[in-house]
Amino acid sequence: MSRALPKYNKRRVGFIGGAAALALSGAVIAGSALAGESSGDGGDANARTLAGPGTISCPDVAPRLPAIPASAQAEVERNLGDLDTQIAEADKRLVDTAGQGGPDFVQNAVLGPLEDKRVAAINRIATAIGRTAERPSGLDALAPCSLDTEGSAGQDDAGTGEEATTPPAEDGGEDTGQGAGEDTGQAGNTGVGTVSCPDVAPRLPAIPASAQAEVERNLGDLDTQIAEADKRLVDTAGQGGPDFVQNAVLGPLEDKRVAAINRIATAIGRTAERPSGLDSLAACTLTK
Repeated sequence: MSRALPKYNKRRVGFIGGAAALALSGAVIAGSALAGESSGDGGDANARTLAGPGTISCPDVAPRLPAIPASAQAEVERNLGDLDTQIAEADKRLVDTAGQGGPDFVQNAVLGPLEDKRVAAINRIATAIGRTAERPSGLDALAPCSLDTEGSAGQDDAGTGEEATTPPAEDGGEDTGQGAGEDTGQAGNTGVGTVSCPDVAPRLPAIPASAQAEVERNLGDLDTQIAEADKRLVDTAGQGGPDFVQNAVLGPLEDKRVAAINRIATAIGRTAERPSGLDSLAACTLTK
């Protein structure tokens, strides 16, 4: 059966997000010019990544899909729409987190989480098609995205060509979201606590021998993901605003767990009844 999908352009980004990013970059440049009076509190060692300028560019998934069975049409279209939404949300996060974090902030808090979400959505698309036709392979290669900084106004003034950095300026009394003006206990990543996640293995049904190796491998991936999230908590201590831990640690971890859990369910479902409801085990919490 043929595919009747609208044309999705994953490289297109919101005009509003771009305009807001340009406005923010101008504000940061102005702040940098004024910061010369008090530049002695950190120098390059504390330079923050300017996350504002630029937009997200991702490969287009729709043209790479095979003919889509009618039974999978709605689910595929819904997930293609999710891919668009994810890019828009990532562009908004670029604007909302302008000036936050260290040199790897954009990768850790924007591009990395976006890739995890895209892997999960692309996996759902492949699974939907694979229920009644041959499951498409190689689509995971379309998950990574990049930061397109071409045409960003004021980029040269900010410092570098790609992910510009600003001095640790903005010393003024106005808080930008990470400041210490309001000590409410939500000042970003405090570096305290570990990640706690539901155990997936006890919730699985009998695993067919043909799926055993793949299931065990993905259960191991779940353990690795938690260890990596705990390490990220340590590495990013002191960074971000009140939602930093959720956006840069717990959210990306949940996306990775959704993908791994989906692979487990798919492996079992090839030769037995596919387990349902496992996605409820994806969300994790911060235990202090």
